[in-house]
Amino acid sequence: MIIRKLSLYNFKNHSEKKFEFSPQINCFVGNNGAGKTNILDALHYLSVGKSFLGNTDFNNIKREEDFFTIDAEILNEESEDIIKISQPKEAKKIIKKNDKSYDRLADHIGYLPSVMISPYDSNLISDSGESRRKFLDSMISQTDSEYLFDLIQYQKTVQQRNALLKYFAKNRTWDKDSLEIYDAPITKFGTKIFEKRRNFVEKLGPIVQNFYRIISGGKETVSVHYQSDLIAGFDSAQPDRAFQQLLTESLERDRMLTYTSKGIHKDDLLFEMDHVLIKKIGSQGQQKSFLISLKLAQMSLVKELTKKTPILLLDDIFDKLDDTRVSQLIELVNQESFGQIFITDTHRERTESVVKKINEESIIFEV
Repeated sequence: MIIRKLSLYNFKNHSEKKFEFSPQINCFVGNNGAGKTNILDALHYLSVGKSFLGNTDFNNIKREEDFFTIDAEILNEESEDIIKISQPKEAKKIIKKNDKSYDRLADHIGYLPSVMISPYDSNLISDSGESRRKFLDSMISQTDSEYLFDLIQYQKTVQQRNALLKYFAKNRTWDKDSLEIYDAPITKFGTKIFEKRRNFVEKLGPIVQNFYRIISGGKETVSVHYQSDLIAGFDSAQPDRAFQQLLTESLERDRMLTYTSKGIHKDDLLFEMDHVLIKKIGSQGQQKSFLISLKLAQMSLVKELTKKTPILLLDDIFDKLDDTRVSQLIELVNQESFGQIFITDTHRERTESVVKKINEESIIFEV
């Protein structure tokens, strides 16, 4: 997949910007605050339909404007497509492919897979399980067209169950039968999500370890483990049974807490070094090496599962990584044939030096 052209209108700090890209390497250089990361965020929108910075769609409309649009020409294996994303202030977001709107966002996810490596990745280690769940969901959504649909249905059902639990507490009433209506859909969608998460992490873990060994010189062993309430009681012969039992056993606790306390919405990823959480014993350098390994593993696995080469978005990493890690990253990018690459940096000379090492066709844009 190659992004040939990109046009931005009223997107964040850009009133109007147009780019024609190299099929290999594209660099955006300029001072801090010039809007380099915003361009990468627009590319991220093309991939997954939302900001990687966590901003709401409305907050990405340029101040005092009524809409933003992102247009792109994308060359895939068989044809050239036009992707357009528009967000008016007073209406819902629209994503179109060749002038035809998608019925649901899940139908677009996976069309243009991408991987972002940015300074914000450190949150995956330091933050709560929610950020790691979102990261896991984002990875799988790009490889499985039904995963995002199942996840949305599961989350909606849990929200409805929680609302009923709060209603019971507020009105000092209780109706077990009404609550059990939600058990079947929660179990159905939750079990499917659990199995897909578990299988994905099983494939991801060894790839992360391999990249980390290359980057770090093999001094430590790192691993990625999937943590879920369902693991202990799961039986592949009766896949729904573990979730049904979990809901039954936690019913009284849920009644007291007024929310669903057990389920795949509490899952987490454990990042370990030598069998201890990396956030507890890993140095800053070791954590950075792990995060790069994690993202490269994501790229490799997405490529394997989708048969598409994801675009690689590198945001400001040359300011955040030492020269050794930058060199290792560039060498790995070369070896793995990671396809179209987009880089932001504040120093043109440094960017030109890095690009020469990759030895591919490149364009540098001043922002």
